[in-house]
Amino acid sequence: MPRNPGYSLPGSDSAMAEATRLVRAGRLTDATALIQRNLGSPSPVASPASTPSLSRRLRSGRPTLQRAPGGARLPRTAASAAPAGSVRTGVHRGPAGKRPYRLYVPRTTASTRPLIVMLHGGTQDGATFARSTGMDTIADEHGFLVAYPEQTTAANPMRYWNWFSDQQRTSGEPAIIASLIAELVQSEGVDPARIYVAGFSAGAAMAAVLASTHPDLVAAVGIHSGLAAGAAHDVASAFTAMRSPGPARRLAQPVPAITFHGDADPTVAIANSTRLADQFGLDATPETERGAVTGGRSFTVHRHSTGEDNQVLLEQWVVHGMAHAWSGGPAGGSYTDPTGPDASAAMVRFFQTHQH
Repeated sequence: MPRNPGYSLPGSDSAMAEATRLVRAGRLTDATALIQRNLGSPSPVASPASTPSLSRRLRSGRPTLQRAPGGARLPRTAASAAPAGSVRTGVHRGPAGKRPYRLYVPRTTASTRPLIVMLHGGTQDGATFARSTGMDTIADEHGFLVAYPEQTTAANPMRYWNWFSDQQRTSGEPAIIASLIAELVQSEGVDPARIYVAGFSAGAAMAAVLASTHPDLVAAVGIHSGLAAGAAHDVASAFTAMRSPGPARRLAQPVPAITFHGDADPTVAIANSTRLADQFGLDATPETERGAVTGGRSFTVHRHSTGEDNQVLLEQWVVHGMAHAWSGGPAGGSYTDPTGPDASAAMVRFFQTHQH
């Protein structure tokens, strides 16, 4: 089956129009089949040459950076050591509905621990997303719990989070995910002040929705190849937003955010990264940094900081030449580009600087 964790119909305006017509006619199964036939695959990428230690890379307030000839600063790539904690699986049942989930419990012990909630892309599941991001390994070093809620085929035939329709605090998937978080706070000793949500593609769009609907719950959010909250309201408008997004509304209650996006993404257009900056950013001109991974991709980072304490509230990464893939993920993973800067490590480093 073709795989693509987005909602676009690459290179086919007529196919998109036909899928929209089928959705409006209530023929969801036929529309899904048409989408599957028209989805593309990401371009293969080469493996990085080396993988230095994660602990060195995450020890400081910003990613550990190498100095290249001429003074350019280059992020290191992710380590490949297997995590030493444990994996549990379960099904959360709450007032808004139920979803299965995968929970990674690190080997470190503490009375309270931070939690990262990872929302996978379409066609993926928790185990696949864990392998593609390497988040278990990083969490094991730093004592984070990692929860991977899983979308079901009953809720969406291709396992996309329904970010375009479920955008309410008290119902639908945002309420289900928030209820799972509340359960983990009680059962696993999660620190309520250090709860973070990150996602890829449809999962990233849902992470933005969670930041909008539950700013009191989410201390910071990571959005990789996603869209702004409120970018669409149904399948048809989701197609449009992914290709050419409209204006994004500023969040009523700001939530710190770190975003990643490839500027060659054919599935979710790079314009969505700008809309996310409009939604999560500040009015002040951001600080800009440019660099490149040794033997890999170049990137640009825009950091939006507060005036009072210069705390970074939005960190926007644009990875040049990257398609629809998790930056810095392992070679052979589900929608990964190992030649990009390590998004997982950067997100954890950003999360560690924010709490309620």
